[in-house]
Amino acid sequence: MAAIRSKDTKPELIVRKGLWRRGFRYRLNHKRLPGHPDLVLRKYRTCIFVNGCFWHGHQIDFTDDFSDIHNSPCCKIPHTNRQFWIDKIKRNQNRDILEQRQLAQMGWHCITVWECELKTKVREQTLDSLSYTLNHIFLQDHKVRYADMVDITDERQIAAEP
Repeated sequence: MAAIRSKDTKPELIVRKGLWRRGFRYRLNHKRLPGHPDLVLRKYRTCIFVNGCFWHGHQIDFTDDFSDIHNSPCCKIPHTNRQFWIDKIKRNQNRDILEQRQLAQMGWHCITVWECELKTKVREQTLDSLSYTLNHIFLQDHKVRYADMVDITDERQIAAEP
């Protein structure tokens, strides 16, 4: 497992190039944030994690009865040394949840992009959805709060005459 890369993976490069083409600027693997997110967009207060389906158990729900665990379309748990892999993937899922909770408590938004969502057929749709979500987050965080503003319905407050 020492040969498994955690940076500059193919799915991560796809997301990076897609966001860069759409005008988003980001930092890579921010060391001071929990979980070292793959992409950090400070302007949007958003962290993006690009997860491999196998390593993070995409669409697999673990129960107490390990014999009842079924493979998902994008994540196949090996039959050899099965208990080891189930434990490892479960630890990864728990760690991901903990890190995302810590980031949320710090005021960061978290987005997870799965490897299977970056297949050629759905890649552009995924990247467009990611772009839409980032713009929506920005607009929600920076919208004007009218409840905090002074009531300007009084006609004596007109700056210029019509």
